[in-house]
Amino acid sequence: MAATSGGLLLWQTLQKSQAGSIGTAEAVRLINREKAVLIDVAEPAEFAAAHATGSRNIPLGSLEGSKDLPSNKALPLVLMCPSGARAGRAAGLLRKAGYENAIAVGGGLAAWREAGLPVDRKSA
Repeated sequence: MAATSGGLLLWQTLQKSQAGSIGTAEAVRLINREKAVLIDVAEPAEFAAAHATGSRNIPLGSLEGSKDLPSNKALPLVLMCPSGARAGRAAGLLRKAGYENAIAVGGGLAAWREAGLPVDRKSA
């Protein structure tokens, strides 16, 4: 029974990875244990309004060839945007550029907030 349930958990994890996104808990694990870089691909105004604490802003449109990307392509890159859609596209672009460990946070900043993770907001 334990082997079956462990196998099912592994299968779910692999399915999520193949879909190109991870949950917030896995994102935090990668950041804390694997030294992953958290990149928000939102537009500058969206990023200024709210973003995950510790993330760096590299808008999707300027991602390719950006000097703000880590030079070490083996580092895990955790990508985020407000909903997760642009982050998924960004992960695909970065994997094609040689960043094999680029992955999007499913649900984006909305999921990050829902999980109670820290967000920096623009002061009104």
